[in-house]
Amino acid sequence: MKAVVLETRGRAGLVLREVAPPVRQPGESLLRVHAAGLNRVDLYMRDNGAGITHTLPLILGVEGAGVVAETDPSSGLKVGQKAILFSNAFCGGCRYCRAGDQPLCLRAKLMGEHRHGTFAEYVAMPTQCFFPLPDDTDLVEAGPLMAAYLTAWRMLFGKRALRPGETVLVVGVGGGVAVATLQLAVRAGARVLVTSSHDEKIARAIALGAIAGINYRREKVAERVLALTDGEGVDMVVDSVGQASWSDSLRSLRRGGRLVTCGATTGSDPSADIQRLFIRQLEVYGSTGGSIEEFRQLLDVFARGHIKPVVDRHYELANINEGFDRLERAEQFGKLAVTIP
Repeated sequence: MKAVVLETRGRAGLVLREVAPPVRQPGESLLRVHAAGLNRVDLYMRDNGAGITHTLPLILGVEGAGVVAETDPSSGLKVGQKAILFSNAFCGGCRYCRAGDQPLCLRAKLMGEHRHGTFAEYVAMPTQCFFPLPDDTDLVEAGPLMAAYLTAWRMLFGKRALRPGETVLVVGVGGGVAVATLQLAVRAGARVLVTSSHDEKIARAIALGAIAGINYRREKVAERVLALTDGEGVDMVVDSVGQASWSDSLRSLRRGGRLVTCGATTGSDPSADIQRLFIRQLEVYGSTGGSIEEFRQLLDVFARGHIKPVVDRHYELANINEGFDRLERAEQFGKLAVTIP
């Protein structure tokens, strides 16, 4: 089969190869991948990968949708039906899995990180990670659904759910998670503010339902947020940028507000601003991925047509490095899709 294999670190080490298709192990099923998404973690794996236990060569790709190719008769799946993958091969037995909080699994193995991923014609995963899709599903829309949209879902509706009428600031709109957060927050009835250094991205965010945008190259973000909220600040900030935006994010919160983060693309060591945290009684918490139940909720919203993933560009396996280049330059608005005819 054709697959994009990371053989050595860096752009030149990511190559399209003919490799043997996966042989599914007991309890696994096989997916013929039709579409996947390109994510920041793929870029991190290509160029660094520190802190993630893995060996090279490795097929990248942390999300995907396609058609069931092989499965056990007792699996509940049918060969030929459309399906999407939950990318976390969770153990099912640790305290977190038993509590239904699979993102915290002590023995998690993520495809594209710890095991071969979806930038290939076929991928094997535990059958419990397969979720059937309606027959009329657009697989190119479904392929990039899990990583960004499930991450956004958990951030917005996890520990302290966003409520209708609340105001949320989405930092650095343009990336897949930020655009997903915008869409889901608008769908939930929230008022959404966004930041970006590109006026065209702000304009696109407003077209998707944001009430205002702030160009952080020209404006002071926290001051502008306070002006837009009658001096009070926002109820929630979603920040995956990290060090460069952290101070403004904290200063944009109302008293008792909350900041949730799922990334640190500009650095991981901002000032904690502890006095602001306790005086204004702010909450700060991290989030990544989502649980099986949260994935079911997201898929239900998707299947009903209430959310349509924003796909910026499509790339086939042969020109996937062009997608990596666009991702590295942060030029995209929404998700970058990888299609596998």
